[in-house]
Amino acid sequence: RSDTGETMAWSESVDTLLANKDGLEAFRTFLKSEFSEENVEFWLACEDFKKTKSSTKMATKAQKIYSDFIQADAPREINIDFQTKTHISQNISEPTLSCFDDAQRLIYSLMAKDSFPRFLRSEVYKELVKKQQNGNQKRWLPFV
Repeated sequence: RSDTGETMAWSESVDTLLANKDGLEAFRTFLKSEFSEENVEFWLACEDFKKTKSSTKMATKAQKIYSDFIQADAPREINIDFQTKTHISQNISEPTLSCFDDAQRLIYSLMAKDSFPRFLRSEVYKELVKKQQNGNQKRWLPFV
């Protein structure tokens, strides 16, 4: 369980939030409530993809990311521009570890500029901060 300082630190940057297991979970919950969790799911899939060592696994993972998030009418289609989508489509048959970088940057930027500020203003985040502040008070002040 994270302490208040950690929860407050999430507001510093999207990176801080995404790097923290509890922060990521809270952000995911928030995005689900807005029906836009595909952005963070895509970002995580790309992070995982970049760690892939085997070329066989790389091809399989790339195809899965493509079919889940990129291709037209994908079940969790992300909102990226036509040019980026076309570029990925042309290179998906021979994927490289960087083949989703442009799309991942776009989605990261979208989360940083749009979803993240809304998350920080959301009741979800405010409640977490309040809950942890109350929890910390009780820990330090046994008479509260």
